Amino acid sequence: MGQDYYALLHITRNAEDAQIKKAYRKLALKNHPLNSIGPSSVETFRQIAEAYDVLSDPVKRSIYDKFGEEGLKGGIPLEFGSQTPWTTGYVFHGNPEKVFHEFFGGDNPFSEFFDEEGNETDLNFGGLRGRGVKKQDAPIERDLYLSLEDLFFGCTKKIKISRRVLNEDGYSSTIKDKILTIDVKPGWRQGTRITFEKEGDQGPNIIPADIIFIVKEKLHPRFRRENDNLFFVKPIPLGKALTCCTVEVKTLDDRLLNIPINDIIHIKLLPGKCLLPEVHGEPAKSYHFGSFYPKSAKQTCLMT
Repeated sequence: MGQDYYALLHITRNAEDAQIKKAYRKLALKNHPLNSIGPSSVETFRQIAEAYDVLSDPVKRSIYDKFGEEGLKGGIPLEFGSQTPWTTGYVFHGNPEKVFHEFFGGDNPFSEFFDEEGNETDLNFGGLRGRGVKKQDAPIERDLYLSLEDLFFGCTKKIKISRRVLNEDGYSSTIKDKILTIDVKPGWRQGTRITFEKEGDQGPNIIPADIIFIVKEKLHPRFRRENDNLFFVKPIPLGKALTCCTVEVKTLDDRLLNIPINDIIHIKLLPGKCLLPEVHGEPAKSYHFGSFYPKSAKQTCLMT
């Protein structure tokens, strides 16, 4: 009686392609000679490789289902006519490692245990017969540019990413989109990091990478931020700087502040230098004025 390929893979005869792949993956990893010390592991590994080689091919599987192992390997009459009256019998190439490597491809779960020549490497924890540990991919960092208004009021940002997601068979993958939601909190500073754990590409033998967004502040037309302070730049004519005037400041929340300058700003000539006066403090709350040193009586400087 011929081999029962379905029984070798522990699946039913109506199993779908994804179930066949999943079954082979599980059994191949379990019975690989470098991962199993059982006396029958080598033969079992070869048998499940042959079973997968047949059942994963629609033509071979169809012949096997109709005529069994004898018809598959001995050849059968062609059903639709041809110059050749019989099909060529199937012969397994006898190399289960070839099936194994073709199945896992670049995601070979044992790749880290071999050098370029295919020899087993010493990882100081017992090789493949020891207990391996999955490795997580390096974090993926992306800049998240936000306006001062976004950081002042808070907001919600939705970002679409594309990543590889494992299919049902547990080894192949598909590119899929996903929306990540970031709730920006009022007061966040440049450099704030938002981490989405394990949202990177999936693979059969890896831990997906973390995706990290790093806050970057956009340039603002009116304000410059330093920590929790906002700096406002306003050109002031020399005449107003020497007397009294009022500076209008429109805040981030659209309030209009009138900042009175009641004291005379004293003048001191420092050739080649101009120290700019300052207005600063918490956003739209408090301000402090520095000193003003023009280079000449005709110069107009900035007040910040």
